[in-house]
Amino acid sequence: MTTTDPSPTPARPSLRLARERFLSGEPLPGGVPEEVVAAWRRARFFGVPHDLNAPAACAERPADSALLTAARPVLDRIVPALDADALLVLTDERLRVLWTAGRVPGAAPCPVLAEQEVGHNSAALALRTRRRAEVHGPEHFLDRWQDVSAVSVPVLSPDSGQVLGTLTVAARLCATRAPHPRAALAEAAAAAIETELRARSGRAEQALLDAYLRASRGRDRAVAALDGHSRLINEAAQRLLTPEVLDALERTAVHARRAEVSGPAEEPEGPSGRTTASGTGPSPLPVALPMSTPTPTPTPLPLPLPLPEGAGCTAQVTPLRLDGTVVGIVAVLEPLGDQAPVVPDPPAAAVALTGSSLPWRHAVGRAVELARSPEPLLLAGERGSGKSALARELLGPGPVQEADAAQDPGLEHALRARQTGRPLLLRHAERLAQPGVAALNSLLDARPDTPLLVTYTPGAPAGPCLQRLLDMLSARTVTLPPLRERAEDLRELLPALAPRPAPGRPPLTWTLDALRALEQYPWPGNVTELAHVVRALAEHRRMSGPVRRAELPDAVREGPAARPLSPMEHAERTTILEALRRHGGNKARAAAALGIGRATLYRKLRGYRG
Repeated sequence: MTTTDPSPTPARPSLRLARERFLSGEPLPGGVPEEVVAAWRRARFFGVPHDLNAPAACAERPADSALLTAARPVLDRIVPALDADALLVLTDERLRVLWTAGRVPGAAPCPVLAEQEVGHNSAALALRTRRRAEVHGPEHFLDRWQDVSAVSVPVLSPDSGQVLGTLTVAARLCATRAPHPRAALAEAAAAAIETELRARSGRAEQALLDAYLRASRGRDRAVAALDGHSRLINEAAQRLLTPEVLDALERTAVHARRAEVSGPAEEPEGPSGRTTASGTGPSPLPVALPMSTPTPTPTPLPLPLPLPEGAGCTAQVTPLRLDGTVVGIVAVLEPLGDQAPVVPDPPAAAVALTGSSLPWRHAVGRAVELARSPEPLLLAGERGSGKSALARELLGPGPVQEADAAQDPGLEHALRARQTGRPLLLRHAERLAQPGVAALNSLLDARPDTPLLVTYTPGAPAGPCLQRLLDMLSARTVTLPPLRERAEDLRELLPALAPRPAPGRPPLTWTLDALRALEQYPWPGNVTELAHVVRALAEHRRMSGPVRRAELPDAVREGPAARPLSPMEHAERTTILEALRRHGGNKARAAAALGIGRATLYRKLRGYRG
């Protein structure tokens, strides 16, 4: 949960006067906060009447809210402690009011708190800023809230960090400004709701695991259990699952959790009118699953799932419920015919050649073409982009002499030990000393067809000798794209980089949320950095199942900064994120552990966001 101290505001009488002048179209007095004036202008743009008395119209309230289900035990404990003149309001992510308790004179609750309906308010501000927000008296646009102070805190998803809704405490206009006297109550309640959501999330995962184990008891039964974030697939199902079938199951799991269907869905019919899910023809996906049944049954009946053409199997899908809410699906797969189709394993491609994105295929194709002739070849690119690995693949399995300018900048040892006719791989050409560059230039002047492959990382300006070498190789230079420019290759790289699992252990898999975090991270260390992350997880993780976003390193999990950071800022940001993780997101404790003030921590985090 993210909070921040509200900005200081001017004295209340000046805001009252400013609001009256704004409504009457007169010039505003000086000193009125620009963000308050902007909020009033938005309300006018949305056509909100300042004298609105009747509750605003709103979209239909959700019939089954996971947020409300998790929040009810917390809210029921808080209500008895509310003051007589306090109002507690819970909204969802669309600011629809899910629950209220208490009352404030003159502040009857509205069914929706969106700015488009009621103008400026703390819940809308907290949703937009993702932090604690306060709105006092005349900062509101509506007449009915001129004597009300409110503080709102966003409620965040423990899995994805997305805002699920807001919790608001409203009271009579405070005698003093920020902080709101009930700000601590709002923050504590929101934190308790997030804790309850986290606990329920763990229960849902356990329920999915239990259902998977029950369904897998049959011998050689192919079973997959999915909830849109995690997937459990046994060995028999892995032999049947193609990427298209897995995608269909993922989409069905997400749809089952989100859809609100009151009865069984219509099934597609085969030629004889019977329901079919053989995968012999395309069908619209995802298929709707029954979210409630006319009569109470402990386990819903499995439904056939239409699969893409050529799937080679059928799927019977059962929605999994927990506390009346669908939390995932369990799919039992059956092969078509007497034997399961054999899904051939793709050939084990070298990591250096892995990737199907256009920039990568173009670079590798160009390098392969140039490597067919014996002339020198230069591979350029950022640190960790795969230059050395690709160079070794291009040189093939034969004997190769390798030199590293980082360890032998003058190339004395490499040129002294060089064998005529054997290819030479020179790594880190940017680290060459002037004698090494001069010797290499002389070698190429005398033997321009020398089988030489050079890797080069651009950085500091090249000296005259090195620049001459680069100019000589410019016509046979291939620049490899950084990983951030070919993020679509990441899902192919992950299994190629993961070490072979120990006997009896499943290969490393990833939740969709973790994959999104990996794809959004800029990877300044490119493929080398990704390889370190994958291998560390494979070797040291103690959890089972797919890797979740919470297991990723802090910088990857939190996402990139909004602007390029210097090396010092990058290290500082990593340290702050690690401190926040250790202290459960509590900024005050993290700041104390780092030995800096909370205001300093807020300022640095805002600076990273740009």
